[in-house]
Amino acid sequence: MNPFIILTANEMRAAEKSAIDGGIASAALMEKAGNGVAEHAMRFWTPRPTVVVCGPGNNGGDGFVAARIMKAAGWPVRVALIGPRDSLSGDAKLMADHFDGEVVSFDGDTLGECGLIIDAIIGTGLSRPVEGKANEAIAAMNAHPAPVLAIDLPSGVETDTGGVLGTGPGAAVHAMRTVTFHAQKPAHFLFPGRVLCGGVDIVDIGISEKITAETGAQTYSNQPGVWGRHLPMPHWGGHKYSRGSVMVVSGGPLNTGAARLAARGALRIGAGAVTMLSPQTAAPVHAAHLTAIMLQVADDSEAIAAALRPADKIPMAAVIGPAAGVGEGTRANVLAMLKSNAAAVLDADALTSFEKEPQTLFSSLRSNDVLTPHGGEFTRLFPEAAKQKGKLEAARSAAKEANAVVVYKGADTVIAAPDGRALINTNAPPTLATAGSGDVLAGFIAGFRAQGMDGFLAAAAGVWFHGAAGQAAGDGLIAEDLPEAVPQVLRMLFHKDQPEQSSASAQKT
Repeated sequence: MNPFIILTANEMRAAEKSAIDGGIASAALMEKAGNGVAEHAMRFWTPRPTVVVCGPGNNGGDGFVAARIMKAAGWPVRVALIGPRDSLSGDAKLMADHFDGEVVSFDGDTLGECGLIIDAIIGTGLSRPVEGKANEAIAAMNAHPAPVLAIDLPSGVETDTGGVLGTGPGAAVHAMRTVTFHAQKPAHFLFPGRVLCGGVDIVDIGISEKITAETGAQTYSNQPGVWGRHLPMPHWGGHKYSRGSVMVVSGGPLNTGAARLAARGALRIGAGAVTMLSPQTAAPVHAAHLTAIMLQVADDSEAIAAALRPADKIPMAAVIGPAAGVGEGTRANVLAMLKSNAAAVLDADALTSFEKEPQTLFSSLRSNDVLTPHGGEFTRLFPEAAKQKGKLEAARSAAKEANAVVVYKGADTVIAAPDGRALINTNAPPTLATAGSGDVLAGFIAGFRAQGMDGFLAAAAGVWFHGAAGQAAGDGLIAEDLPEAVPQVLRMLFHKDQPEQSSASAQKT
């Protein structure tokens, strides 16, 4: 199994169909799935009265297998069935027939004093709000004190969006853990599904990586395992300009802090030289604060263009948007930046400035440029993409429309490339919801771009480091803490927590 890949409902169905067409019996897939559920239930909990709540479809069939395995292991297990038993068909009926324990129709008293509930009602097959007996069962499960182990997904959670279609206590199961099969699904990462799933475990059911590749899946969890080999590292022959130069465009004298946060982020993440491009009126403010970051006066788009000309000869990225101001001046500065050879990272005001003329921006973007909107900015710049079903498809649609990398920010940030690739980030702590945090992120991405990573991978690495720095900074986090936490994250990532070898001992090895 690929631990990073994420399959949509259609992709998972295609993988299962391909496996079955290749000679694996569908009942064998169900048997492995149910065995995996039982193994995880018995791993995480001690033997106790257990109720497996089964729907009429394949998710219910998985539940019958789990019930049989647990009963054979000595657990007191019974199955509560949603709907009549004669409604079962196919593999679900086969597995129900193999279960020799108690099967009852679900009602309000079914759960009783059980100590564990296994949710096998719907799984990945949800297409409409949960109604009727299933809704009643979910409400009863949520009201019961016993922990819930969900099969594939908590019933009521939509696979590809993580959304809940209904409302009320019976809309979706709130599970303590979820066991899924072969690969994780978008709802395991996207809110609110991510909360409703609890801890997620993946069970191998015998589908090969070759089959997975044939589905054309392009969504992954944003982890160092995806982009780590592309991470730039300093080397002995380098110098500050070979490590990349970042230019950050500042706002006016009362709006300078956001640009400094971005600049500090770029410097800490490894850019060799960072320069603040500041209006003359704001230069004294910056001069009082900046040390390692250089300062250059740039009052208009012509000056911005001139400052970026060295990008013809040296690796360079540029950031514009943090407190830059919304209006014609920022639009002109952005377009000047996009005409240069500098890689562009556009955030905040740089995006909102094109709210009424997005095509002017989109027609100037290059496929490796990076846009970093939060929810409000995203809706203003991409009103049609915002109507897509779920955050993942919205980000993909926006990246294709803009022909650029889009970082759709939030607790479940999605990074999307114009060619359809997408990553979902999972490591962002709630403490990142603080003023200036996004400015640092823009700097991180620009720093990686300047060091040679392409737009998609730089955005992915920047978002992950942003979350990891937030975790390292801990409670009480403010945006200024994020750049200073980068060395700790780097030590953690590369296991540099051991004492360095001396030169002499290094020469002997």
